Amino acid sequence: MSDNWRIYLSGEIHTDWREQIIAGAKDAALPVRFSAPVTHHEASDDCGVAILGGETEKFWHDHKGAQVNAIRTRTLIDKADVVVVRFGEKYKQWNAAFDAGYASALGKPVIIMHGPDHAHALKEVDAAALAVAESPDQVVKILRYVIDGALEGYTDQKQAAE
Repeated sequence: MSDNWRIYLSGEIHTDWREQIIAGAKDAALPVRFSAPVTHHEASDDCGVAILGGETEKFWHDHKGAQVNAIRTRTLIDKADVVVVRFGEKYKQWNAAFDAGYASALGKPVIIMHGPDHAHALKEVDAAALAVAESPDQVVKILRYVIDGALEGYTDQKQAAE
């Protein structure tokens, strides 16, 4: 397949899971382009007031930032072929849950990634996903399979012509 698949990487911003997926996809020579929200926490929080002017109340400060960030998020999810949403251990990622629901409502294939400790808390989110992975490596393997039809350990794989 020569066309690039557009993969949106949503979710926690405190670990290197995005870099691991990007490196794994590069190693697998997958025809993909990645996008993501702004992952610089302070810039993401302050973008609204930095661009549109200050606010005296924290609610309106956060509201402006959320709206400006939503322009990016919604646009990139709309354009994505696959949405990967990572729920980390340290913080509650309400925005990640929203992104998963938004992508699902648009009919986008969603891959959820989290550890086993979150399985109960995220059961409804997981139920809406097409795959639930625990590691970046598993996400790369899913992408390799759906894009190239290649499955590790299987030889003589024949892929349908597109």
